[in-house]
Amino acid sequence: MRTFKSILVANRGEIAVRIMRTAQALGYRTIAVYSEADASAPHVQMADDAVLLGPAPVGQSYLDMERVLAAAKESGAEALHPGYGFLSENADFARAVEAAGLVFIGPSADSIDLMGNKAAAKRHMIAAKVPCVPGYEETDQSDATLISAANDIGFPVMVKAAAGGGGRGMRLVHDADDLPDALAAARSEALNAFASDELILEKAVLRPRHVEVQVFADTLGNVIHLGERDCSVQRRHQKVVEEAPCPVMTEELRTRMGAAAVEAARSIGYRGAGTVEFLLDADENFYFLEMNTRLQVEHPVTEMITGLDLVGLQIQVAEGHALGLTQDDIKLSGHAIEVRLYAEDTSRDFLPCTGTMDLWQPPTGEGLRFDSGVETGQEISPFYDPMIAKAIAWGETREVARHRLIEALKDTVMFGLTTNRGFLIDVLGRDTFARGEATTAFIAEEFSDDDLVATTPDLMQAAMAAVLQYHDERQRALACCVNVSPQLLNWSNGANLVSRYVYAWDDTEFDLTVTPDNAHCYQVQSGDAAFTIDLLEAGDSTARLRVDGRRYLVHFHVPDPGLVWLSIGGKTASFRNHIAFAGLAEDVGGSGRVIAPMHGTLLEVLVNPGDTVKSGDRLAVLEAMKMQHDILSEVDGTVLEVHAVAGNQTAADTVLIEIEETE
Repeated sequence: MRTFKSILVANRGEIAVRIMRTAQALGYRTIAVYSEADASAPHVQMADDAVLLGPAPVGQSYLDMERVLAAAKESGAEALHPGYGFLSENADFARAVEAAGLVFIGPSADSIDLMGNKAAAKRHMIAAKVPCVPGYEETDQSDATLISAANDIGFPVMVKAAAGGGGRGMRLVHDADDLPDALAAARSEALNAFASDELILEKAVLRPRHVEVQVFADTLGNVIHLGERDCSVQRRHQKVVEEAPCPVMTEELRTRMGAAAVEAARSIGYRGAGTVEFLLDADENFYFLEMNTRLQVEHPVTEMITGLDLVGLQIQVAEGHALGLTQDDIKLSGHAIEVRLYAEDTSRDFLPCTGTMDLWQPPTGEGLRFDSGVETGQEISPFYDPMIAKAIAWGETREVARHRLIEALKDTVMFGLTTNRGFLIDVLGRDTFARGEATTAFIAEEFSDDDLVATTPDLMQAAMAAVLQYHDERQRALACCVNVSPQLLNWSNGANLVSRYVYAWDDTEFDLTVTPDNAHCYQVQSGDAAFTIDLLEAGDSTARLRVDGRRYLVHFHVPDPGLVWLSIGGKTASFRNHIAFAGLAEDVGGSGRVIAPMHGTLLEVLVNPGDTVKSGDRLAVLEAMKMQHDILSEVDGTVLEVHAVAGNQTAADTVLIEIEETE
C-alpha cells in the first residue's frame, strides 16, 4: 500500500484539467507543469502549484523527462499522472518516475514496453490465444522481406509503425506497386514521431468497425472490463466520434470481446486503466489491434454509461487498493456519444489552425459534458495537438444522445478561429450514422470534396451581421456620450440615418445599407433585396432577431469595430466591413510563391533553385501539430529561390519557395 497526498499531472490542456478536477475533489494537492506558451493556460490556473518546464517546443518541455522529474522534486509531488499522449506510454519514463520514489499512476513499465510495440504485442496476444489480424510482425525489416510478406498476406495491406499510434506511420496499400513508397513514407513519419522506424504489416480488413474494450485491473489480481466503445468514425486513422455502447453489440458478443480483453490484460500482469482495441467485421469476428496502456481520450463516454470515475479508480489502484468492483457490478445505462472539437479547416484538407480563441462558452444542459482546456482569449499555438475540447452527450437512448449532442454543438459559442464544428454536426446528422451503421470507411464513403468546401454566408446572414454591427457601433458611441437618453437612440430630426456595410468572400460581395425605423427595428437593403429585422434582444454573445416575421437565435461576437462573428445553427462566419477597412487587404502574392500554411518545423526541402516542377509536385514537408503536411506546387514552372531550410522552424505565411510559372 502506497498512499500519497500530492499528484503532479505531466500533461496539458483538457486532460490535465480533467485529472485535476477529480484529484482535487478527492482531496489531493495538484501540481501542474507548463511550457512558456502555456503560462496562463487553464490547467496552470486550476492547479494548487505549477512549475515551468521550458520553451514551447515539446522536446524542451512536456517531452523532457529530466525537466518533468525535476519539477516533481521541486514541488514535492508524491505521485505522477501522465494523462494521455506525451510521456504517458513511455516505459523509460515510467521507470524513472518509480526510481525517483514517486508513484506512477498507470501500468508497470514492463506492460508499457510490451504493448508499446505493435509487433511484440501482437506476438504476445497470438500466444495468449487472443484473436489477431493475419500479418507480419517479425524483426527482419528489409524492404524485400516486407514486400514478400505483403504478397503472402494478400492485398490490400496496412503498413503500421510498430511504435506509437494516432494514425502516424500508417498507410493503406491496395497495390503491390505502391508498397515501396508507402514503406518509405511510413518509416519517415514513424521515425520523426516515435524515434523508431520499425514497421508491421496487417491484412486490411475493409469496412470494419473499430471497437475497443475498457479494462481495469488492480494489484491484487482483479481484472474486469467496463464495456466497449465504438470508435469507427475516423479520418486518416484518427478518431472523430466515439460512442458507448457499440450500436451493433449483443450481450453474447460483448461477453466474448470482454473476455478476450480481460485475458489480454491478465496475460501481461496489467494494472490500472487500459484499452484493448479490436476490429469487428460484419460477421461478428473480431481481431486484436493494439492495447493502449493509458487513459483514453474517449473515456468520458464510458464514465457516462457506467457512472464510474475512471481517474478516481486509477488513483485508487495506484495506492494499492482493490478495485472494489466485480464484473457483475458493471451495469451499462443509456448511451453516450463524444466528438472532438479541433481548430482545423475542413475545407483545406483539415489543415490545423492557430490563432486566438476570442470567445469560448460551451453550453450546459441535461446529459451534456464538455471537457476543455481552453478559455476566452487563449492562444491556440502550433506546438501542440489542435484539439479544443471534447463534447459529450448522454441519453436514455442513442437517438436522444445524438440529438442532444447536435444541439449542444450548435449552441457552443467559439469565435476567433476556424474549427471542425460544422463537419461534426454534419457527421452526426448523416442517415448512415443515425442508423448506427458507420464503419471505418464512413467518412471516405459519405463525404466528397464538395461536402467539405467552405460555404459562403447567404444574404440574410449578412443582413443580420450588419444589424448587429450597427448595434455594436451605436452602443460604443453611446458609452462615450454624456446625458444622452436611450429613447433618442436611432432617432433623427432630419433624413433617415443610413449606414453602409460591404462584406466580401472570394468572388461574392454583399453591399448593404442599414436604416433604423426605431430603437429596435431596421430596414436592410442590398440591391433589389430587402429585409425588415427586429433586434428583439441582444446580450453579450447571444441575440434574438425577427427577420421578416421569423425569429432566429444567433450567437455573435464583436472583437473590434468593423468585425463581427456570427453563428447560426452551428454555421459560423466572420464579417468585416470593407468600407471601414478598404486598402488593408494583404497581398499574399501569386500562385508561384509557396507560403507556409501554418507554424511548424520543416522536415524536408525537396527542391533546389533551377529545378523544374509541375503542379502537384512535393516541394517540402512541414511538421505541425503532431502531423506531417506535404507542401505542393500549385503551378508548372522553374524554382527561382528556396528560402526554406530543413530543420528550421517557420511561421505561418512565410514565403518558402518562389517559382517562375511556365507561360
